[in-house]
Amino acid sequence: MVQCPVCEKEIPINSINKHLDRGCEDDPADAHPSTASAGVGASTPVKPMAKIFQTPTKRTAAQSQLDVRASSTTNGRNTNSLPVLKRAGRGGGESGERMDIPSISSGNNLDSSLVVKDELEAPIPKRQKKSSEKLQDAMPLAEKVRPKILEDICGQDLVGPNGVLRGLIEKEKVPSMILWGSAGCGKTTIARVIAQRTKCRFVEISATDSGVGECKRIFGEAKSELLLSGRKTILFCDEIHRFSKSQQDVFLAPVESGQITLIGATTENPSFKVQSALLSRCRVFTLKKLTEQDIEYILRRALEAESPQDESGQPLIPQQLDDEMLSYLSIFADGDARTALNLLELAMSLSNKNKDITKDDIKKALTRTLVYDRSGDMHFDTISAFHKSVRGSNADGALFWLGRMLKGGEDPLYIARRMVVIASEDVGLADNTLLPLATATLIAVQQIGLPEARINLAHCAVALAEAKKSIRAYRGLNEVMGLLDSDPLASSAPVPMHLRNAPTRLMKDGGWGAGYKYNPDYLDGEVLQEYLPEKLVGKKFLEERHLGTKKDLELMKMGAMAVREKAERYWGGK
Repeated sequence: MVQCPVCEKEIPINSINKHLDRGCEDDPADAHPSTASAGVGASTPVKPMAKIFQTPTKRTAAQSQLDVRASSTTNGRNTNSLPVLKRAGRGGGESGERMDIPSISSGNNLDSSLVVKDELEAPIPKRQKKSSEKLQDAMPLAEKVRPKILEDICGQDLVGPNGVLRGLIEKEKVPSMILWGSAGCGKTTIARVIAQRTKCRFVEISATDSGVGECKRIFGEAKSELLLSGRKTILFCDEIHRFSKSQQDVFLAPVESGQITLIGATTENPSFKVQSALLSRCRVFTLKKLTEQDIEYILRRALEAESPQDESGQPLIPQQLDDEMLSYLSIFADGDARTALNLLELAMSLSNKNKDITKDDIKKALTRTLVYDRSGDMHFDTISAFHKSVRGSNADGALFWLGRMLKGGEDPLYIARRMVVIASEDVGLADNTLLPLATATLIAVQQIGLPEARINLAHCAVALAEAKKSIRAYRGLNEVMGLLDSDPLASSAPVPMHLRNAPTRLMKDGGWGAGYKYNPDYLDGEVLQEYLPEKLVGKKFLEERHLGTKKDLELMKMGAMAVREKAERYWGGK
């Protein structure tokens, strides 16, 4: 028998757990085990049922605080090693009364003690985060603060209050379209807002990791959705210019039949990267590059949304991220909202981890990457800027764009070949020494290579920019080409007989080359002889002037102002 630690009654050792489970209620079977077994047979003792086969009963508040188990000890009571327990009072509270937990003894000379465990002292496990919360925490700042409604989209007049695209969205007459704009200007955001606003089924793919097979599967699902529920499907294809023109053919039939509404996003010129048949089925909307003011507004809104708040609900913004720092980040991002938000996230992380960090330290942690695509629009735009700077005799501009191309990894041979063209197209007859110089530069680049060849390129670029310009030959050739394109008689006019070649006697007897005057045989090489077809006699293609005749009014105004200021300074001192 053992003494119950709660009610202090003597209970058989094999029944102590059942007794505690019943809430210390009396059980004749526990108090008189011989009587309980009489129904079966006095000579055969009844073994207690294993606890795992017993029906659990509801535990009281006092019992829920105790975990009692038997443990073997030496003979006699070992009260010194037993813990001290507080008795639970009514209502589950603690009465403050102390009691000793007795040892356990049995008829088989086995002494045991009750070891009590306080479940209230066990640490409370932390709540596991839901999958959605984990994904939310893993999102970059640019994705967390992405606008959800049209009113939050910043810097794009197309979806502004009077925007053309916004009017179509509000009328739920969204056509298939191509959104063309630089990185981070809001193409993906606009597509998602359109889908949410029109309540259409939205499917997003990227041409970088999708193929024709996946597109066909989406078309089938869109058709089923349209037939079953009448709901249209908007297919947003990011980087659609990554699809080859043959792959783009897969969109033609579904777009034309209205099976899907295609929204393609591209950073490249659709005129070159999207096939004409698909362009004729879509409207092209050009998104402008975000200004520094737009980027700064986006950064301030994100900073206020993601910063912790004080008791009054005001955001606690680190002192390092003031207006001057936001302005710096907006300039640094160069019109890319995604880049700006990533930079802000880095700055917030640095300022939160180290309260003593300065703005200069944050600026040093930011790494600027020169954006230059050797196969995209940036490639052609930059070489065009370089060519026009040379043509405009602006050596500073020529050197700047030359450096941009070299820093961006442009092929130096491509630049050298373009300067060979400039030497004849723009300098031309004004300085015939520049063509050999440009040709020598091309050879130098081939033989030397970078980085030393950059010096040869700069030498030639400055010489071309500072040289006098003449387009007489270039303009004259363009006149001839224009005439041949517009006048079929000119392109088919026969060569005059005296200018024809007569390599054989038969051709000479036929009149080929008859009457031709060999100019070197005459004084100063001057003869009276016609060199054009009969229908073009007297036609002039080469003009005497080297350049044009137009006058720049802005330059004239600036010159007049300079003369006026010079006169005022002169007469003001008299």
